[in-house]
Amino acid sequence: MTDEPTGPTEPEEALAVPVAPLRPALEAVLMVADQPLDELALATAVGYPPGEVVEALQALAAEYDDQGRGFELRNVAGGWRYYTREEMAPVVEAFVLEGQQARLTQAALETLAVVAYQQPVSRARVSAVRGVNVDGVMRTLLNRGLVEEAGQDGEHGATLYRTTSYFLERIGVVSIDELPELAPYLPDLEDMEEELARATEPASEAKPATDPSEDE
Repeated sequence: MTDEPTGPTEPEEALAVPVAPLRPALEAVLMVADQPLDELALATAVGYPPGEVVEALQALAAEYDDQGRGFELRNVAGGWRYYTREEMAPVVEAFVLEGQQARLTQAALETLAVVAYQQPVSRARVSAVRGVNVDGVMRTLLNRGLVEEAGQDGEHGATLYRTTSYFLERIGVVSIDELPELAPYLPDLEDMEEELARATEPASEAKPATDPSEDE
């Protein structure tokens, strides 16, 4: 006579059939998780009993420590997740800050100057001033927080752009009124305004006034 199982049914009985080795499966799930996962959630995902999952997680954590990996597997607040190893914090910080502090290209600087002095200004008008398509450069300035949308042109419906408070902070002024006078560096500014008006009148956001283009 065989012994009949007693007590509550174990959660692993409802698990899916495993389709991959346990450790690689856990690593794959944890790699894409955006929050800590407990052993039951992981067991359900990989199709293994919770007990085996816990053992595998502990073994992985110890293995990463022994190998001196740049990341570690921690069990925090009842959930497992990958974390950058504390000793690697300076490297990660340098990498993150590099994206924020990287120098702007000449094209980006010129585009930013046009926005600063012509704001609020449409993308088509900026393209007309520079003589090139500035779509890529404008995306860079928007992503860097130096430029933002400022409503729409009532006549053509084009999106208008202006500089941000972050831009003022970066160049060290309180308002755009403190920007240096530009007129002395632009000959025949009034004639240029008339030319720009003619160039941008039929333009739209989808079709800049000029064909040449440039990337970031």
